[in-house]
Formats: sequence, C-alpha cells, structure tokens
Amino acid sequence: MIYLDNAATSWPKAPGVSDQMKYYLDCVGASINRGVYAPAQEVGLKTLTLREQLAAFFHHRDPNHVILTPGCTAALNLAIKGLLQPGDHVLVSSLEHNAVMRPLVQLGVAFDRVPCDSEGFLRCDLIEPLIRPNTKLFILNHASNVCGTVQNAETVGKLCKLHGLPLLLDAAQSAGHIAVDFEAFGLSALTIPAHKGLLGPQGIGALLVTPDFAARLDPLLAGGTGSVSDSEKIPPYMPDRFEPGTPNLPGIYGWSASMDYVNQAGLAELRSHETALTAHFLNALADITNIRVVGTQDITRRVGVIGIDFSDIDNAEAADRLEQEFGVLTRCGMHCAPAAHKALGTFPQGVVRFSVGISTTETEIDEALRAIRILAQ
Repeated sequence: MIYLDNAATSWPKAPGVSDQMKYYLDCVGASINRGVYAPAQEVGLKTLTLREQLAAFFHHRDPNHVILTPGCTAALNLAIKGLLQPGDHVLVSSLEHNAVMRPLVQLGVAFDRVPCDSEGFLRCDLIEPLIRPNTKLFILNHASNVCGTVQNAETVGKLCKLHGLPLLLDAAQSAGHIAVDFEAFGLSALTIPAHKGLLGPQGIGALLVTPDFAARLDPLLAGGTGSVSDSEKIPPYMPDRFEPGTPNLPGIYGWSASMDYVNQAGLAELRSHETALTAHFLNALADITNIRVVGTQDITRRVGVIGIDFSDIDNAEAADRLEQEFGVLTRCGMHCAPAAHKALGTFPQGVVRFSVGISTTETEIDEALRAIRILAQ
C-alpha cells in the first residue's frame, strides 16, 4: 500500500502520539478544571503545555488566546458564526473549502470571491475594489487542498491592515508544511487542524485569535467550564469563554506529542523532505501526456498536494484503478472545494489528488508515476 492521501489526514502519525493517547486513557483518565487532585492537575498542565506549544510554533503572543476546538472546521465555524451576521459582507479567495463557504451560505452573509490566476494565485490587485463599507472579514485559504498553491498571506495581511479589515487564515493545508507566522502575516485569527501536517490525532484543532478579535466573538456553545461555577453566565475571560464541556483530552495528549516531534525534527527539515519529493513528482509528470497538473510548478510556492486531471479516462476510474491495480491510495472528486475546481477549470470532473507526507519515499513516488503512465497511455 502506498498512502498518498496526506492532505485528507496524515498517516502514519508522529512517533509517540498513540503512546501518549493510551497513557492518558490508561493512566490518567481525569477531567480538566473539575478537580484539584493530582491527575486533574496533570491534565491541566498538559493542556497549558499544548497551548504554549501552538502559540510558540505559530508566533502568537498569548497562549490563553489559543482556543482548542474539535477540529479546523469547528474553529472556522466559531470564527465565522461568532463574528458575522446577515447584512455583513466578506471577502474570500476563489479557492475556499466548504468549511468556509457553507457557514457563510448558512448565515446568509454576502461575499465576493477574489479571483485567482491560472496557477491558483490570488489576484491581490483586485482585492481593494471589492471592499465595501460593510466588509467585516477577509478569509484566506493559505494552501489549496486541490492544487497545493500557497498564497502570499503577508501581502494580504498588509492590505487588510490598511483598511482595518480582520484577516482569518485557514491553515488546514499549510500548518506543519510551511512557516505560518501569526504576527508577520498580520492575522486576526488562524485556524489549524492537528491531524494533517502537524501529524497529530483527528478530532482536535485550534483557533488562535488576537484579543480584539476574541472580544468581538460570540460563543457558539455554552455550558460548564469548571470556572465561575456559581454563575449561570458564560465566563468573560479566555480561553474558558469558548471552551465549555469536556475537551478531547486524549487528543490533547496526542497533539502535544506530535508537536514535540515536529519541533524536534524541525520545520525546515520536514519542508525539505516534502519539497524534494514534490519536485521529483512534478518533474516526472511533465513528461507524461494525456494529463493536466493543476497549480503552480514553482516548488517554493506550493505544498505537496498535486492534482491531476486525466484527459482520456474518468478521474474516478483512474483513482479506483490506482488502488486496485497498483495499491496507490489517493482522493478524487471535488475535495469539498467546488469553487476551487471552478477557478482552476476542473469542474465538474475534479482531479485525482496525490498528497505526500513525511513518511512518503521516493520509491513510492516512482511507483505512483509508473501507475500514472500506464493509466494515461
């Protein structure tokens, strides 16, 4: 089996992730903020450690403004639904995932899509004409889950700052793959998953926010936090205001372990491995006929997500044959991002998506290339 679906979820996970999750379940077991006994105190310290790890990794100043969520989608919903209301206007890139677009459509919020070019790069020169008096937020997909193209978040951040517009960055496909700098990008909010580039477990993510952005957010959920328990009002302080109920504690232990691994391995080293494999893949694909590769060929401006549109065979059939005949696991279709496919010219047929990970080898890439050549001939 050759696993090339890391954009959906990384596999295998970082060393120590499953051990730490099992350790929590077998040896700790206590809840958080519900007791002062030793295991409960340990859980509280581990949760604080994870907040500090994430704040440091993404260059965010305050660990208390790292809100833990059930995933990146939950983080996006909290930011979008907690801030916006009907009558507001939003700017989005033309490559957004449904984790952004469905909440906007559900709210009935007006939005404009900033166009991208044929390689998937945002047309930054077209942003300012789209800003309205009631524009309340810019949402930017940092790295496309369809074509791998990485947007210049720093440039967008400067434009947003010039117009007093909060910038929400969706780092689902960039966190753990490339540098994501909360301060340098001028972000108001950042959403991240544990289970992709950060090599952690599923079912947990985070929303990192500035104090100003947090003050404008309405909590989506309310309930017990273990704090201010004599009051029926939602606590006014961070992070309790946005974290009612019992969190995913096994996930917290697992994610903390994966952050230890990512920090020890070094982002630059992880990036170098991915870049080398992606370059090898793209260079070989250039010599294969009857396929189209979407996104940029500039290896410095993309992540290891490679979308291929087969011209002489249905993409779903190609993905099925890749698995059945060659043991290559990919993902085909719309990738929950129909707008991106429309922008890239691959709607409605979609693409077959190959996504490399830290455990992917050059031998596996070569085997996938051999399979693609056979299917495309």
